Amino acid sequence: MMRLLLAAVLTSVVALGTGCSSRPSDMPELGTVHGKVTLDGKPLSGVTIYFKPEVGRMSIAKSDEEGFYEAYYLIDEKGVKVGPCKVIVEWGIDETGPPIPPQYGVTGSLTFDVKPGDNEFNIDMKSR
Repeated sequence: MMRLLLAAVLTSVVALGTGCSSRPSDMPELGTVHGKVTLDGKPLSGVTIYFKPEVGRMSIAKSDEEGFYEAYYLIDEKGVKVGPCKVIVEWGIDETGPPIPPQYGVTGSLTFDVKPGDNEFNIDMKSR
């Protein structure tokens, strides 16, 4: 009986130690990315921010009432793939507001190099 209990405990410890989790085995290294989006010094609420790495899945964020955002790699996984990425700011499908200057949109050249760990990236857009 004691051997059976010991075997069950060891099996549990080995399973925990070998990474039994719901995280996919092909998940890249992520860094958390958060910040504030402003236009001419005023916070922008409801804009979508895309972080598009050179290769792989992009991450998405949406700014809140004060312009703050936090990027998500998956619905329940915060982060952005570590490395350089193109950053795109645009209004979401159901959101509108002042025009986003082109240098921050799809044709723009805004980039951010995501590091492992915590990254703060404030996007201070200027309309002129």
